[in-house]
Amino acid sequence: QVQLVESGGGLVQPGGSLRLSCAASGFPFSNYVMSWYRQAPEKERELVAHITSAGRTNYADSVKGRFTISRDNDKNTVYLQMNSLKPEDTAVYYCRTSLGKIYWGQGTQVTVSS
Repeated sequence: QVQLVESGGGLVQPGGSLRLSCAASGFPFSNYVMSWYRQAPEKERELVAHITSAGRTNYADSVKGRFTISRDNDKNTVYLQMNSLKPEDTAVYYCRTSLGKIYWGQGTQVTVSS
């Protein structure tokens, strides 16, 4: 069955960096778009970035120039490198893919605070 397992979240000071990972299984990973979303308290879930099977990327305006999405098709893993983190980046970050049906990971908490 399809599984998406995120890791790499934590507490970081403003200006710091984190790298999130999402390990995928149960489907032909290299053929599908992979996305990162986030949900802050009392806010709706929002798209952060996505990467196509060909490696084309797209980012929310709020993270452009600071975040980088990438994928390793040999490891069935998608990454989100987050630099210059701000308190407003605090959220639960989710990995997502759509195979007709949408699948989500369980999420990983990112807290940016001094």
